[in-house]
Amino acid sequence: MSRQILILPGDGIGPEIMAQAERILASVNDSFALDLVSVHDLVGGSAIDAHGEPLSAATLALAQESDAVLLGAVGGPKWDKVDMALRPERGLLGLRAGLNLFGNLRPAILYPQLADASSLKPELVAGLDLLIVRELTGGIYFGQPRGVRINAQGDREGFNTYIYNETEIRRIGRQAFVAAQKRGKKLCSVDKANVLEATVLWRDVMIELSAEYPDVELSHMYVDNAAMQLVRAPKQFDVMVTGNMFGDILSDCAAMLTGSIGMLPSASLDANGKGMYEPIHGSAPDIAGQGIANPLATILSVAMMLRYSLSAEAAALAIEAAVGQVLDQGLRTADIYSVGTERVSTSQMGDAVLAALQA
Repeated sequence: MSRQILILPGDGIGPEIMAQAERILASVNDSFALDLVSVHDLVGGSAIDAHGEPLSAATLALAQESDAVLLGAVGGPKWDKVDMALRPERGLLGLRAGLNLFGNLRPAILYPQLADASSLKPELVAGLDLLIVRELTGGIYFGQPRGVRINAQGDREGFNTYIYNETEIRRIGRQAFVAAQKRGKKLCSVDKANVLEATVLWRDVMIELSAEYPDVELSHMYVDNAAMQLVRAPKQFDVMVTGNMFGDILSDCAAMLTGSIGMLPSASLDANGKGMYEPIHGSAPDIAGQGIANPLATILSVAMMLRYSLSAEAAALAIEAAVGQVLDQGLRTADIYSVGTERVSTSQMGDAVLAALQA
């Protein structure tokens, strides 16, 4: 029985990197007899241009019907003056909420070939392999009330609500504990419990949950200290779990430890393992159309999709091995280029990964 993959290239460099990822997906679909069928649609700015909204009801329904979603990137200055409720990013948030994708897995793995590309000294990051588990459908990004109003003094003021309930915390906590069980059995919960009541509850629930996972060592860290520790001694972490806003910030910080944000995939999962997969970088409109974007994060997102939603571990491992072989060959897009390596274009990187995969 065939399984359906919804492809959403999005905006900016999204279509360019997605084109390469689709070539890789097509190759493993054939060689591993996965019986996958791809369908395409629009989200973000491209959907605003076509339909007047960043996520149409029809697109959301198609996503709900599919077995997994592969996304490029959304947004760009073209839509900066669109009403906040219709910004391209609202399409992304709508997909997360509409698919109940509450758990975001963001690995930060330093390929040994890229140790010199990291912003930190090689001895601090060599062998880095950490996973950030970010709650994705709650917190300040979704909390109500929110908006801009005129206060009693006649000044404009913006307001947002940081809110989490016990059920939301418990389900992301379980996902993080299970992930830690499969790795190094260390889980660091990141909060700001010294000033934010919402994260006092977060910490309490994590402590309660830890009794169910006695094989996992649970620790706690305030988010400001966690940011400092990521650049001081990142290898102390195995799995980190945190809320929506903190996870958004910390995962981008962790990305630079690996040499480039263009190297990192992500998975956003529901309770049953259905997910949406995307590179953690943005749409990079400043380089869109130049053929220099790094497609590896999107290609590695395909590997995550095969692993977590489609139970195709062998195909996932084959893609990851092919990426490693290409890096061994010294091929680099502009974001990871250094003296002594060979600079290649987006499509040339896709060619190389495809050749390694088919060898």
